[in-house]
Amino acid sequence: MSDLSKKRRGLGIFIGLIVVVAIAAVAVTALLTNVFERKSEGRSPYLRLVEVNEDTTDPAIWGKNWPKQYDGYKRTAIATRTRFGGHGGSEALPEEKIERDPWLKRMFLGYAFSIDYRDRRGHAFMLSDQEQTERQTKPQSGSCMHCHASIMPVYRELGDGDALAGMNKTHAMSYQELNKMVHEMGHAHPVSCVDCHDPDTMQVRVTRPAFIVGVQRLAESDAPVPAIPSIDIWRKGSRSKPYDPNVDATRNELRSFACGQCHVEYYCSSDFPLTFPWSNGLKMEDLEKDWDETKLTSGARFYDYKHKESGAEILKAQHPEFELWSQGIHARSGVSCSDCHMPYQRDGASKVSDHWVRSPLLNVNRACQTCHHTNEKELLARVDSIQQKNFDLLQRGGTALMGLLDAVQEAKSAGATSEQLKPALEFQRKAQWRLDYIAAENSMGFHAPQEAARILAEAADYARQGQVEALKLAK
Repeated sequence: MSDLSKKRRGLGIFIGLIVVVAIAAVAVTALLTNVFERKSEGRSPYLRLVEVNEDTTDPAIWGKNWPKQYDGYKRTAIATRTRFGGHGGSEALPEEKIERDPWLKRMFLGYAFSIDYRDRRGHAFMLSDQEQTERQTKPQSGSCMHCHASIMPVYRELGDGDALAGMNKTHAMSYQELNKMVHEMGHAHPVSCVDCHDPDTMQVRVTRPAFIVGVQRLAESDAPVPAIPSIDIWRKGSRSKPYDPNVDATRNELRSFACGQCHVEYYCSSDFPLTFPWSNGLKMEDLEKDWDETKLTSGARFYDYKHKESGAEILKAQHPEFELWSQGIHARSGVSCSDCHMPYQRDGASKVSDHWVRSPLLNVNRACQTCHHTNEKELLARVDSIQQKNFDLLQRGGTALMGLLDAVQEAKSAGATSEQLKPALEFQRKAQWRLDYIAAENSMGFHAPQEAARILAEAADYARQGQVEALKLAK
């Protein structure tokens, strides 16, 4: 090889090395730049473009600062459905439950739910669906807006700055009167960002006065609360101040408390202010005991309505998801509502909660498989098996309740008096409370499968006992 060839080869190698080094330098620089950008993004996950405060109830304004979360929030308007729940159609209002299960209509005779009782829809519809329901043809209390509008500024206005005092006035107002006030003040939005987040820090919090009072009563009881360890810690302290969920609860507990502000059992009518029945605990029997010990302003034992056929004093369950969840394995394992219904998702360097609140069955990868390392088909099969069993028990309970009502009618036709029917009607009250507790709860038993099955078994048992008592009088 000539000297010239050697020089050319050496020059080529040298140039090649320069190119390789240059490419490597560019790659390393790009990597470092990306890392720096991701770290910066992680330290500053959002940029405040507009100021928000306690009176900012319009989620679109919050969305200017937190567009990722707002994009998810808007998706709650998308129709979703699972086999045992939700609304998957395109009609203006969801399908009627009372048309699909006629025994529900008969169970609610004497109450507005016998007029209109529909499948659930996403949070985006929680105010409009309430405004459009045919139950509005009957007198409705202003208390009903507690969980359907971003109502805290209205409470503060009514209470001269005291939200609890304001809320306690709304039961005496008609729904139409309070709804008009909400619209006129510019707060006619469904549940909004300010209801669950501190506008200054964005910390998860609770705002609803009824929940704060209810959880304080729970803390002051001696009921076991394995799903809420902060209450046990508070109980062991001086108790010089009431339990404050925004101070004493852990962040993970608040990720369930925020949902528990509305997804609960409560009294919501005109006789006394909105009430969560948690003075004796969170089990179904604890709530029943609370209502049995409650008096109406007339001095009579509490009831939601008198059944039109039988005359029984009935307890109407609302939607006790929080209470049933508290009795299940997920709650006892520290799994919050948000972990399943608003699971974390990656967006660049940020980890954000998915604000498209929906069934975990529609989001198995992020909602379930982060803990359950099983394939999706198997997980869905397990859930379906649980829900099918509870659905079957629910239907059998409904059949048993219809048998009780038929027997009461026979007894009345045979001349039985109201006094003679009391034992049967007490069984109806207990049976119907248990049956409705699971029918109204939005998981078809999944939030606590064995507890739900136990409750439904008791419902059928009490219904059959009531049927026997009534048939004794029909002879």
